[in-house]
Amino acid sequence: MVNRMRAGIVGVGFMGTVHARAIRRAGGVVVRAVGSTPESSRNAAEHLRPEDFTETVEELLSADDIDVVHICTPNATHARLARAAIAAGKHVVCEKPLAVNPYEAEELAQLAVDAGVTATVPFVYRFYPTVREARARVADGTAGPVRLLHGSYLQDWLAEDSDDNWRVDSAAGGPSRAFADIGVHWCDLVEFVSGHRIVRVAAQTMIAVPARGGRRVETEDAAVVLFETDGGAVGNVTVSQVTPGRKNRLWFSVDGAKESLTFDQENPETLWIGGREINRQLLRGTSESLVAARYTAVPAGHPQGYQDCFDAFVADAYAAVDGVEPDGLPTFADGLRAAQLTAAVLEAAQKQTWVEVASC
Repeated sequence: MVNRMRAGIVGVGFMGTVHARAIRRAGGVVVRAVGSTPESSRNAAEHLRPEDFTETVEELLSADDIDVVHICTPNATHARLARAAIAAGKHVVCEKPLAVNPYEAEELAQLAVDAGVTATVPFVYRFYPTVREARARVADGTAGPVRLLHGSYLQDWLAEDSDDNWRVDSAAGGPSRAFADIGVHWCDLVEFVSGHRIVRVAAQTMIAVPARGGRRVETEDAAVVLFETDGGAVGNVTVSQVTPGRKNRLWFSVDGAKESLTFDQENPETLWIGGREINRQLLRGTSESLVAARYTAVPAGHPQGYQDCFDAFVADAYAAVDGVEPDGLPTFADGLRAAQLTAAVLEAAQKQTWVEVASC
């Protein structure tokens, strides 16, 4: 970076901590952090270690010593906070979903363009070196034309009837939960690797536990989606937050005419390459791909993980603020894309028919 980026964090829970680490790894500084109450803002000083105490969002947004605002709050607040940050002339890193409906997401994407600010959404799984390797093999024709895209994103943190979280409440989390929370990550990753866009979906959603925390559950615990792409491929994905034993298993296979490429986020150090005669496992750090090498932070045999991806994402976002154009940086346009996919999946599940996905 040309200048040390001065960051403000809105939302001081788990994700705020992840962002704070990434900010510092990117050479930035956490100047201010604010929570939902003055008490949580004071507590943030202990684990986020901002340079200055800030009691309100308004104070943070109006501060002259903030270049970029990181929004790490419940879903339903993202659009309002992102809109205010852009109006204040700040660059923005906003947790997904960018907004709980595509109309607000589209507004935010346009506001960011009009204001000339860098505005990004952390689709951080793009930053695994093995994912970049898979993308490069598709792009240069090594894998052949893509025919089939399939996989799953499975978690178990809501598998028990007694499990609960603010995301279950649609007033805070929005009209979709499992798909909007993790399904969009899978779709973003598969579109990123394959170069295809999902244009048509059919879907079935499921509420496994009808009540949590004494209230009726209105958002899905799981979803199964069939889709077609603009490149003539077909695919399917299963998304679940109620699969026992699966902590964060994002798995995909991009099947080309010459080879298939399989990635597993719980085992991200290898990329499985399937061939007609021979199958191979490519180890991270052993590839000759310069694209993959750029995101290799430590030597092969020293595992890289989620936080490393987040660090790389924030570093690229800050580079974009300084005028660089990093390849594959997820922006508000990608946040809009996720909102459009979510809306199409919900409509397809509700109508029990194929639905066209709106185009950005």
